[in-house]
Amino acid sequence: MARINEKERLHELTKREREFWNAGIYPAGMDEVGRGPLAGPVVTCCVILPSEPLIEHINDSKKVTELRRTKLAPIIEAQALAIGYGWCTNGEIDERNILNATKKAFRQAYFAMEHDCSHVLIDAVKGLDIPAEQHSIIHGDALSYLIGAASIAAKVKRDTYMCQMAEKYPEYGFERNKGYGTAEHIAALKKYGPCPIHRMSFIGKILGEKQ
Repeated sequence: MARINEKERLHELTKREREFWNAGIYPAGMDEVGRGPLAGPVVTCCVILPSEPLIEHINDSKKVTELRRTKLAPIIEAQALAIGYGWCTNGEIDERNILNATKKAFRQAYFAMEHDCSHVLIDAVKGLDIPAEQHSIIHGDALSYLIGAASIAAKVKRDTYMCQMAEKYPEYGFERNKGYGTAEHIAALKKYGPCPIHRMSFIGKILGEKQ
């Protein structure tokens, strides 16, 4: 089977977007990064991109190499008609629970765009408190150009922060695991206990096993 070229892949990836663009509507894509880690914030992005030129290699951030993500993120920001980020700390996650914290971060990202936006394409989440029609798409970061772009921008933003935290708390290997529960990270938690950016509501069982 012939491998699909990038132009064809982007044409398929923008199928939903083109329905809006052809009607003169520029929707935003929204996605989050960091719902699963044991440490650090959940970070969201809301971005509106023009219909042309399409940015090559946009995809679900998990399918894009770290090097390519770091190159794509500034291109996304430079081409964006509007872009905003949201951020909920580990403390807010512990207080609100991860779903509510994520919804708060999505709301922050939407208003941080400071741009009128009547429609948003969003990966899976529903019921956001924003003044826009919400189109929830399961696996949207792999099926939507705008959601994929948001996932890359949010991923780079969060990863950069976690690498900064690795310098402050070097015991946990945050520069490698970005706060996710790798064997190295869990072993460090059991040895050193939590640091100020750990999610206490996520690590109770790990700490309990230590006791």
